[in-house]
Amino acid sequence: MALFKRIFIFLAINFLVVLTLSLILNIFHVQPFLRGYGLDIPSLLIFCLVWGMGGAFISLALSRKMAKWMMGVRIINPDTSDPELRRLTATIDQLSRDAHLPAMPEVGIFESPEPNAFATGPTKRRSLVAVSTGLLRRMSQKELEGVLAHEIAHISNGDMVTMTLIQGIVNAFVMFLARILASVFSGLGRSRNENSSGSYFSYMMLVFFFEIIFMILGSTVVCWFSRFREFRADRGGADLAGKDKMIAALESLQRMQEIRDPQMDKSSVAAFKISTRRKSGLMQLFATHPALEERISRLKNLA
Repeated sequence: MALFKRIFIFLAINFLVVLTLSLILNIFHVQPFLRGYGLDIPSLLIFCLVWGMGGAFISLALSRKMAKWMMGVRIINPDTSDPELRRLTATIDQLSRDAHLPAMPEVGIFESPEPNAFATGPTKRRSLVAVSTGLLRRMSQKELEGVLAHEIAHISNGDMVTMTLIQGIVNAFVMFLARILASVFSGLGRSRNENSSGSYFSYMMLVFFFEIIFMILGSTVVCWFSRFREFRADRGGADLAGKDKMIAALESLQRMQEIRDPQMDKSSVAAFKISTRRKSGLMQLFATHPALEERISRLKNLA
């Protein structure tokens, strides 16, 4: 049931993105970039920026709702009578004040045996911190504070917005460069006497090929920044909660690495994790999180 729910949400969001961006292009009267003489570069550039950046920012705007839908997050009332959940919200409230956030994030909990937590949201004022039931059951208060401080640091650093900007730029770059190179190699519009249907077909095939290549290369850039922001959030968490609590949290996650929720191992929810399995070889370039050993080592070497 959860799988069908995620597929439905994925399709619904993509339909919304396509509809919204198509309306934006129509409102601004952006002309088709494919002409008889080839590509209209200004129209192509606008098209790629709207689709590349627009899709990323729509996803950011919907990030809290997407997280709640996909992860089954239940929002906790700060006045809850449950002492454990009350302590959780009080800890996040205090860390938010220490980080000088303009508002306390929404606090949520989701069912999963895997120890996990994540932060998301379009702005510092409209953010969400959610933790798994597995994390609450298995971590001490000291370790939990380290995890929560790490997530609050993500919000304080504006990582969600920065990640969106980088992803949007990469998307636009991939779309633009793929179409430019496809036009050159397919000979589209080079001569009006050529078989236009044949040129168009080869152009579309080359667009598809180049987009795959450039998206793979672009993903390494996005993943590099994702790893960088994890290191920065670890340092921010150490500043907020104390270095010993941040190290204890990561060491606890390291001990519990074998506790896995199959639903959480899918790439569609990789953004909603505090750590991932270590990759080897070239696959390290596509890791969204650094190895826990390296994160712990860097914290221990902090002055």
